[in-house]
Amino acid sequence: MSTESTKRSVVVGIFVLLGIIILIAGIFVLGGQQKRFTSTIRLIALFKDVGGLKNGNNVWFSGVKIGTVKRISFVSNSQVEVDMNIEESSKQFIRKDASASISSDGLIGNKIVVIAGGTTRQPEVEDGDRLKTTEALSSDQIMATLQENNNNLLKVTNDFKELVGNLRRGKGTVGAVLTDSIVADNFKRAMVNLEKASDNTVRVTGSVAQFAAKLNTKGTLANELVTDTTVFRRLSRAATRFESTVTAADQSVATLRQTSINLNRASDKLNNTNSPLGILLTDKETATNLQVTLRNLSKGTELLNEDLKAAQSNFLLRGFFKKKAKAEAKQKADSTAAASPKP
Repeated sequence: MSTESTKRSVVVGIFVLLGIIILIAGIFVLGGQQKRFTSTIRLIALFKDVGGLKNGNNVWFSGVKIGTVKRISFVSNSQVEVDMNIEESSKQFIRKDASASISSDGLIGNKIVVIAGGTTRQPEVEDGDRLKTTEALSSDQIMATLQENNNNLLKVTNDFKELVGNLRRGKGTVGAVLTDSIVADNFKRAMVNLEKASDNTVRVTGSVAQFAAKLNTKGTLANELVTDTTVFRRLSRAATRFESTVTAADQSVATLRQTSINLNRASDKLNNTNSPLGILLTDKETATNLQVTLRNLSKGTELLNEDLKAAQSNFLLRGFFKKKAKAEAKQKADSTAAASPKP
């Protein structure tokens, strides 16, 4: 064999060896990525939509790659079953109440399965367990939401543009304040008046504070009126007495009013010519007749006295009058003797 053939064989052998080494390295790398050389367990999740998930995609837990998607198959018309190979060393951190969802590796990266949640009160997962799932937003839904937000932002921008235009044209109260000098002056005067009102409020507040301080000063009449129950009771009694006095005065006024009414009625009766008393007071003829009658009675009384004196002098009645006089004298003597004190 020539030297040239030997060199060629050595070069080919080197390239073949390098190819074998690269092949073995690739197998180990791919096997490591697919978890072919580590102990795994099988977990199952049912999704309504996997959103383009493929066999071999990664499974993440708390931001760490722990397995790959082994198989994707249809269970029914609306459910897709995803089988996952999970490192056995990671199962101690995954609980039976954990949930799985579909996400993306970055904004536009490959689809991945994300396992999250789980509480320490639940036991760890076992081979063949089925995890509950949560539906994540797809890229189409995200884009639709962004489009709707863009439309809303455009509407808000247009409304703001229209508002600024109205303000520049002087429309509305704010626009009038910004563009009309008269309205601006009125607004300034209103602010000045408001400031004065604020100052007056401050002064009134100070006066109220001073009044409150006087009320809290012991020994003053205001403080005693507010705090001393004795003064309050005295004032209450005085008010009660004053009320009683007013009531009595009202009664007196009512009595005087009734008396006045009675007097008016009596005066009306005296002035009434149809009543006897009114006739006596108002009719002159009746008054004259009454005077004549009284004079005649006086004369009749004098004549009767004279007749009685003449009767006492008559010898027929003289004995009767003497007996009567003796009886009266004896009765008077007895009364005097009874009234005098005994020795």
